[in-house]
Amino acid sequence: MPVLSRGKHRTPKSGACFMEFASYLAGESWSDHPACTHPELASLARMVNDCSSDDARSRLALLIPSVIGLTGSDKRVEVVIALRAGCEALPVASLERQRALAVGVLTCERTASVLDPALAEQMRPLIRAALDEATDAEHWARGFIGSVHSWTRSKFTARTADTIIRVAVQGIGEACIGDPDARLYTLLEHAINDCTVLLGTKRADRTVHLPALA
Repeated sequence: MPVLSRGKHRTPKSGACFMEFASYLAGESWSDHPACTHPELASLARMVNDCSSDDARSRLALLIPSVIGLTGSDKRVEVVIALRAGCEALPVASLERQRALAVGVLTCERTASVLDPALAEQMRPLIRAALDEATDAEHWARGFIGSVHSWTRSKFTARTADTIIRVAVQGIGEACIGDPDARLYTLLEHAINDCTVLLGTKRADRTVHLPALA
């Protein structure tokens, strides 16, 4: 069986990242971009895998079965994953990253309001709580957005989501907090739950007997 480790691997014998292990369990061809998982959720999982410490990474294996089958064409998914990542990273990231994340969170909020106003309203407490933990970054972000006249017309793309996810996960991984690994795990778990709700996937029993991973 493959062992969770950083990066991309050519075969299971050399190890596996989170999504490579998912492709293995799903019975797909060996890949870190399997069809069984939404691309943005897979992107988050790869980043969390790589930014987790070696000692803590094995715990992520508990979440692998939960991403299998979570896929679809719902445009809200990439927005919600990016928003979740930005909000959970914003309170602990460095000042420079906080500013970028605040812009990202406000961009997600605007996009969600267009795609699904009811969903945006549901996410608003999460957004407000995150911004309240970084008021200086929010002030800077709103000033920056106000100076960019094309902001309201810019499109939210997969690249936008990937950028927010990357800054967020790296921000948590490098944060000066007691247990960044636990926060990364929680972020991925919350994002999986968000996707399950949006994609309407019925969860099976998540008690899966996996081999012990080093």
